[in-house]
Amino acid sequence: MKIFSGRSHPLLASRISDHLGLPLGKIAITDFPDGEVSCKIEEDVRGCDVFIIQPTCGDVNKSLMELLILIDSFKRASAERITAVMPYFGYARQDRKDEGRVPITAKLVANLLDRSGVNRVLAMDLHAAQIQGFFDVPVDHLNAVPVISNYFANRGLSGDDVLLVSPDEGCIKRTLAYSKRLGGDLAIIDKRRSSADTTVQANLIGGPVEGKVALIFDDMISTAGSICGAAKVMKEHGASSIYLAATHGIFCGAALEKIAESPVEKVIVTDTIPHTEEALGDRIEELSVAPMLGEAIRRIHHNISVSKLFRG
Repeated sequence: MKIFSGRSHPLLASRISDHLGLPLGKIAITDFPDGEVSCKIEEDVRGCDVFIIQPTCGDVNKSLMELLILIDSFKRASAERITAVMPYFGYARQDRKDEGRVPITAKLVANLLDRSGVNRVLAMDLHAAQIQGFFDVPVDHLNAVPVISNYFANRGLSGDDVLLVSPDEGCIKRTLAYSKRLGGDLAIIDKRRSSADTTVQANLIGGPVEGKVALIFDDMISTAGSICGAAKVMKEHGASSIYLAATHGIFCGAALEKIAESPVEKVIVTDTIPHTEEALGDRIEELSVAPMLGEAIRRIHHNISVSKLFRG
């Protein structure tokens, strides 16, 4: 088994390699003056089980193209098996035709990865679990529920004192998964989208909210409009304190400003996407999913069940 890192998140790759007790493979990735990506594998990989750590974040298009080039490099270097480890899968939100004359870009990305020669994909908290079906190769789909649940449980935020909140109808199953570990009542916010980047929180279903600690869960925080709107609804209904939790902290646009102005005590995200110290600040806390990814990689290499990571 050999682990290599692209340039989108070398810190996460280093954490995964430390967990496994393996050094990162030697590879040189540079840019030509015109922006084209150049890659050279600097060690023998013939017959090896290769894992490429490359979430498609930051400049999504560049990191995706770099991943495709890396896969092709290892394929031509006669690697036995190539697994793309994509903790964050870019374009996952474009997973269906919600109106006429639009692409299904998540399927296009899956096709590109299939054609590049990848043998397996390891992803975490896809925006829609059905994206696994877009691939013609096996997909191991992890979730951050154990990591984030342990954070709250270790701080006593569980049981009857908490209210687990889904910020929209699409996150109900995810919130139920947290409910199985943390207990507490369930509430759902009826979200109406008025445009591609504007949503309105219309109604609250479930509760009661008064005096409870509200834990709001989502798969990602992008512009933070929806999840901060959900926090305001919880505050208006009498929540004693409010926590936001999401696997992917994208924080684009005015997201950090919205969080700073919201009635939120703490925002919990994971390191599937790199964050600067300035971006995290005092109210945003980062948890590492490197041990979980490392264990999944070990299990894939040894042909052991990955789903057992989430049982119990």
